[in-house]
Amino acid sequence: MLTAIVIDDELFAREELTELLQETNMVEVIAQASNAIEGLKQINTLKPEAVFVDIHMPQVSGVELLGMLDPDTMPHVIFVTAYDQYAIQAFEDNAFDYLLKPVDPKRLHKSIQRLVKTKQHQDAVYTQTQIEALTPKHLQQVPCMGHNRIMIIPLNDIESAFSDLSGVHVQTAHQTTTSQLTLKTLEEKTELLRCHRQYLINTKAIKEIKLLENGLAEVVTHSGHLVPVSRRYLKPLKEVLGII
Repeated sequence: MLTAIVIDDELFAREELTELLQETNMVEVIAQASNAIEGLKQINTLKPEAVFVDIHMPQVSGVELLGMLDPDTMPHVIFVTAYDQYAIQAFEDNAFDYLLKPVDPKRLHKSIQRLVKTKQHQDAVYTQTQIEALTPKHLQQVPCMGHNRIMIIPLNDIESAFSDLSGVHVQTAHQTTTSQLTLKTLEEKTELLRCHRQYLINTKAIKEIKLLENGLAEVVTHSGHLVPVSRRYLKPLKEVLGII
């Protein structure tokens, strides 16, 4: 569930929006504020994931409040106002969305769904960052996912690794499994060598290199798997193998 703060100088408008948000069962309103200064304090203290703020408020407007937030840590800001002429400026100032009063529940629901999808994406990125941060500097084995199990594959058993739309995969002589580590992490923390934009090769698994047309090549591993080698990486690969 998303956490949110509602900021509006009109009590009725605050309470009505809070009720609409709670009825979605996707947002928890953790605070309300009657002006931008009070709202700024609550944002810095409570760290909400979203802020629903009126633009037209005395002293400090919603647009000015947005400009006071740290762009690196700011929550998603959704403007809620009766004045549609502010829409362009709202988006230029990095607002997440713009809702007109009186708020249409269907339009509000659509905005919240966008918020939820954005949060899920950010959580996935954060999880991947955590995984990589906890990975040792040098890997001698690679954790991979199988059918309802986690497999620990010794580096020496890996012939190649590659990425596609479904993720990063590790190829051994007998099986292909999926790893949560990125190809970049495997390249930096193992002895696997880049041979293609989407492939890494274990040089100990190379049986032969077939030279193709246009400067391309193809590695044949000891188990018979084929791994492409692009023009960019052919020379470095040959140098590592001591081939002039």
